[in-house]
Amino acid sequence: MNRPTRLPRLTAVKLAAVAVIAVLLGGCFSETYQRGYIVPEGALEQIPIGSTQEQVLIVLGTPSTVATVSGEAFYYISQRAERPIGFMPQQVVDQRVVAIYFDKNRRVARLANYGLKEGKVFDFVSRATPTGGKDVAYLNALFKIF
Repeated sequence: MNRPTRLPRLTAVKLAAVAVIAVLLGGCFSETYQRGYIVPEGALEQIPIGSTQEQVLIVLGTPSTVATVSGEAFYYISQRAERPIGFMPQQVVDQRVVAIYFDKNRRVARLANYGLKEGKVFDFVSRATPTGGKDVAYLNALFKIF
């Protein structure tokens, strides 16, 4: 008589142990978060120097922000963060700003792909760190927001 009552109790204990292990292991998997505008592959190649603003909008869509300080520019901003373990805080892995600068005729004058490299704003297109000026200060302000 005791044997049948022990079997359900033993099964319930095993089931509870499996559930606890599953919950604990669920927190061990990493998560990746993508925020902002994700530039499709090959999209920047479709925007040659001299393209119009309308062509840029057709290819890339609405920019994250627009600057009109020293000439007009479209900025497409993205950030990728990872959480290595479920209960840990997120860590920013990559930040990118694709900048498209226009001349007075509203045609593309220059393309830039800025990111963070060793804590400094870095232009991945020209492989050079930009020198001082209003544009870098604007990008630094954008990176501080995220």
